[in-house]
Amino acid sequence: MNACFTLSPRLATRLAVLLPALLLTNGAWADIYAFKDADGTLHFSNVPQDKRYALLMRTPKEAPADSSAPAGERSARPAPAIDPQLRARVAGLIDDTARALNMDAALLHAVIAVESGYNPSAVSPKGAIGLMQLMPATARRYGVADPYDPAQNIRGGAQYLRDLMSRFDNDLKLTLAAYNAGEQAVARYGNTIPPYKETLNYVPRVMSGLARNQQQP
Repeated sequence: MNACFTLSPRLATRLAVLLPALLLTNGAWADIYAFKDADGTLHFSNVPQDKRYALLMRTPKEAPADSSAPAGERSARPAPAIDPQLRARVAGLIDDTARALNMDAALLHAVIAVESGYNPSAVSPKGAIGLMQLMPATARRYGVADPYDPAQNIRGGAQYLRDLMSRFDNDLKLTLAAYNAGEQAVARYGNTIPPYKETLNYVPRVMSGLARNQQQP
């Protein structure tokens, strides 16, 4: 998306931190250019067509990771293969956790399938661990002493999901986006799904798995 606008010096100072959000809509990352005219008015654009424009801010092609996320913002990767035997071993724990926390076991299964493929030893490049891919900070937050322990990991991840559901008014898509990219990332984009490739793929994958799980007897 192409965008150009002007600001008085006073407004430019106040809104400088908002420039990436104003110019880079719909996940379209681009460099930002600016120049000041003779009247002191600042001009900004991501498509500089005037030779007076100079590079102001270079933005990355991918948004940075949010360290508050349980798994963090990761590079896109294929869904992990699901081992039926691994799934069977933790199915009872998932059901017990869901009942204890008054949650839908089908949702926990969907998240675990996408996060780790039911592998309790899974570790992501960002350091997320176990079945629900808990980041160390999230594990500590929910009292998970051993994130490799399936029972502790499932409970910690489920509690985090439940808290996210409460924060985002039971909006499941925002809850899943926050679980993947971090709750601060969702808030930063005005309580919408952040335009991160990983998150945009993650949410529908979990939603699809949830629908399949709920249709099974």
